[in-house]
Formats: sequence, C-alpha cells, structure tokens
Amino acid sequence: MTVASAQESWARMMGSGGAQDRAPGEARVADLPAPADVRAVAGREQVTVSWDPVPGAIGYAVYRAASADGPFEVADWGGGDVLAVPHGPFADTSSPARFYAVAALATVTALGPLSSPAAVVEGDTSAQVEIKIADSPGTPTHRVWQEMVGSEHLSHLLSPDLTGGRPIGLELRDALARAQAELGLRTVRAHGILSDSFDTVDAVYDQVLALGYRPVVELGFMPPDLARDPSRTVFAYEGIISPPADWDAYAAHLRSFVDHLVDRYGHDEVARWRFEVWNEANLSVFWSGTPAEYWRLYDVTSAVLKEKERSFSVGGPATAAVGWIEEQRARDNVDFLSTHVYGTAPLDLRPLADGKPLLWTEWGVTATHGHPINDSVFAAAFLLRGMRSAAGRVDALAPWVISDHFEELGRPERLMHGGFGLLTVGNLAKPKYWALRLLDRLGDVELPVAVTGDGAGSLVEAWATRSAGGIAALVWNGTLDQSKAGGAAGLDRLVRLSAPATGDQVVRIWRVDARHGDVAARWAALGGGADWPDDDQWLALSADDRLDEAEPARTVTAGPDGTVTVELDLPNPGIALVEIHPAG
Repeated sequence: MTVASAQESWARMMGSGGAQDRAPGEARVADLPAPADVRAVAGREQVTVSWDPVPGAIGYAVYRAASADGPFEVADWGGGDVLAVPHGPFADTSSPARFYAVAALATVTALGPLSSPAAVVEGDTSAQVEIKIADSPGTPTHRVWQEMVGSEHLSHLLSPDLTGGRPIGLELRDALARAQAELGLRTVRAHGILSDSFDTVDAVYDQVLALGYRPVVELGFMPPDLARDPSRTVFAYEGIISPPADWDAYAAHLRSFVDHLVDRYGHDEVARWRFEVWNEANLSVFWSGTPAEYWRLYDVTSAVLKEKERSFSVGGPATAAVGWIEEQRARDNVDFLSTHVYGTAPLDLRPLADGKPLLWTEWGVTATHGHPINDSVFAAAFLLRGMRSAAGRVDALAPWVISDHFEELGRPERLMHGGFGLLTVGNLAKPKYWALRLLDRLGDVELPVAVTGDGAGSLVEAWATRSAGGIAALVWNGTLDQSKAGGAAGLDRLVRLSAPATGDQVVRIWRVDARHGDVAARWAALGGGADWPDDDQWLALSADDRLDEAEPARTVTAGPDGTVTVELDLPNPGIALVEIHPAG
C-alpha cells in the first residue's frame, strides 16, 4: 500500500461519523518510521495485532485487508472519534481480516508510512488465559482514576427543579459527595463558569470545596455583555460561544473574576487550582471564532492570570479528539496540556508535551448523548482499559461525567436514557461506577503480571497490587468493538490467576457483568417499561444499589510452588476483582 493511500484512508475515517470537524485538514506524512515486527495472531473470534513501539509516536492506526496487496482500510470499531490506540496489542473482533498493517501517528493529522503487511497466523484458540502475578517488591500504584471527574455546569448544583421526580441540585451534590467518599476524587471540571454571576460562582465553589474537591476552572462561555455575537450559543442553557467584541473588556472582566476568587478563597487555595482556557474550540459548535482568535483568547487569558500570580497554572487547548495539540508547542505560556478523546484509550502525548502535565479533561466510551452503551458493562470494561493504559503516563483522566443530572441537550426523559453519568438520576451506580469502585480497592504497591493465552493483553488484562492485607488483582475482558457491546459468547474466556502465597489463604471475588452491578438489567427485571420508576421501584433499586461479593469467600492452601491459583469464567464484557489474603 502506498503512503498516499494510507493517508487517504486515515483522513477519510477522521472526517466521517462522529469525528466531523474534530480533526480538520488532510492527513500529512509524519517523519516517523513504519512500525516493525507487526504480528497478527488469530484466537477464538479475534485477531490480536501487535508491533514494536515507534519512538515519538503518540498512537497507532491499525489497517486491515483481505489480501497483501490491499486495499488496506483503517480498522473501525465504532468509536466515532479517533480510530487509533496508544499502544498494542489490539484485538480485532469485528470481522477479522487476513492481513494487517500499522502506521504510527505523530499527531492525529500526521501519520507515518504503513508497515509491511502481516498475514494472520493461527494461534491459541482455547479461549483460556493465564495470569501470573510476580513475587516482587513492586512499584507505587498510580491511582490516576482519583485525580478528576467531569460534571454538568456547576450552577446545576443550585437547581430546585425535579427530573424524574428527583431533586436536581440535591442529587448532584450527593453524587459528588458519594464519589469523593468512595473513590477519593480530588478535582471536578465543568462548563460555563463565566456564564454565571459572581454570586453564583461563590455558591457553587463553596459547595465544591466543602465536598472535598478543588475546581478545574474551565474558562467559558462568553458573558453576554462581552460577546461579539451573543446569538451564537450552544446547549439547552445557551452558553455563548462567541469571541469577545472588545478584547480589553474581556481581559478586565477576567481580571475581576480572578481577583474575586483570590479575595474569597485565598491566594494559597486558588494557586492550587488549574485554569483551562475554553472547551473544544476546534469544534464550530463550541467556538464561532477562528483558530487564531482562540489562541488570542488563550494568550489574553494567560496574561491576566500570570499578572495576578506567576505560579497560577494555565493550560489547554481543551480540544476535542486531540486536535490542535501541536500548535501549543510554539507557546511558552502553556503550563499543562489538556485535550479530549472518546471511544479509545488516551493517546500517548508525551512526545508533544515537553514535560508538561497531561490532563485528559474529558474522556469516555462515546461522545454521543443518549447512547445505550453509556449505561453498559461494556463501558465499565472500557473504563478499566483506559485507566490501566493511562497509569504512569497521564496526570489526570476524567470520566465525563459524574451524574445523569445533565442538561446539555435537555434534561433526561427516562431513567436508562444512555446518559454520560457514572450515576443515574436517583444516584444509582452504573457498571462504570462499580469499575472505579473496584479500582479503588487496589493496593498501593503495583506488582508485575504476565498474561498469556487467547486474547492476552488485547482482550483480557490485569492490574495486580499488594497492600498490608494481601494481594488484590483486577481482571477484565473487553474489546473496543462497539458492535459487541451486548456481549459475545465467543469472546468469553476462562482465566487462571496465580498469585504468590504461602499457607492458607482467603479468596474473595467481586464481579461486574450482566448479573452483577448492572443497574439497567435490574431495572429491566423490575419491569422497566415506564420512563421512571414508581416509589416502590425506586426503593427496590436503591436497596440493591451495592456490589456484593459474587460468591462466598473460601479458604485455599498455597501449593508447593508458593502460589495460589484461582479460576474465573470471565464473560466479555466482564470484570472480576480477586482479593487474596492470609487466613485468620
């Protein structure tokens, strides 16, 4: 396949579907080599593609074809955003091809040459995976999931209205409180703070701080008195997306805003916050100005904040689909790099970050409002894959958003409506919330793991840790392929997990799958025909809003080789947390 045809395929995929104007312009040729040692190994109903990393790459596009001569097309798993992965291996579970090739990305609009095609070879089709946890001193666990979460525009906290008979403001506060207490979350990011009066800002930030969070201050949207065109708006609450009519007036307003924050909360407190300039200005739906006007907005904003205090942390470009990342490298006023992606794990932007902190201030399984996948176990396994991939190379990875009390396109019309929330209206935990809850049971020392077998590392992954109480290992089985969101029996796996131990050990197991932790399934079992539960159904759903152990704890004896082995039938999608600690 020629470099030109690979570029054409990539540009076509980036310009279609949900991506739209997320990655404007044609794909360019990057000064990167083709990935070496590309391998494509067939297992049961999947092909695992792996390759050697390319220095300087932020991610990889996987191509597939029926013959070695092509045509090769980018593998499309239905993510609808950036069809690239930060690293291998990659599991193709859609309709596996006979040949695969890989190209490295320097940016989302610049990729290197395609590798030589790799013919698929037959591998392990046993549907079994071995996971061996090493007896090692280990390294500190990077608890990346605790750093940040997204929320609705924060004035939603003050709403006295009802959705589904539930109080919006009170439930959003309770959602943030629950997540802080159970997950240890530290910061919250939301839209529209400049749309609010100073009194409203005080009321919401007082609550945020009282709940144990610090705000990530996304500076937008434009106040109506400052906007060049106040008729240009977004969302049901009509955030103004226009550049300012008078840049000096904008700077003066921002200066007053920052002065007010410092006066109310103190210099030392505000110095610990991060200020992000706008939201997804590379999308016309969020910014009616030009790219040059966005960067002018960035420079004016940074100058105002740095005038107040040089140590204030200002960053961006807060773009959709990893856009405009290369443009920030020419600026000396970017303290942290922020962007968004949906449908894949966060790409590896370290080659473009020049040592700056990396914040993915929005992230999720899909950017589509009202998509049923948001409520699914599939989304929970996806969340774990992204968090594991990000750990150690990303400073924050923020699920979008905490609660289904969310009104960008209007308030929810029914309980299971495919909302972005980790928690439903009514604050019932979705599978992806339980995934984070299980993550938070991991210990503070990460242990090396070796994963082998049918879909090892591409379908089935593991994150193993040690704490004072023993070993905790989180194992999941998932694919990026959204056509398998409802499950695929051919992708189910038998997992044998071995951990270092001596003597008698107690084994405890928690699960998230179609029978555990799936609020949509519980609602369906209660009837689920109405838009909202009645009083008795709310009580029943709330009473079951917990993740119990999937089976009774049992005691096992370590073998002469100094290990304990646990077998798990792990559906796809499915998650299991295994805790092993000495008996007594």
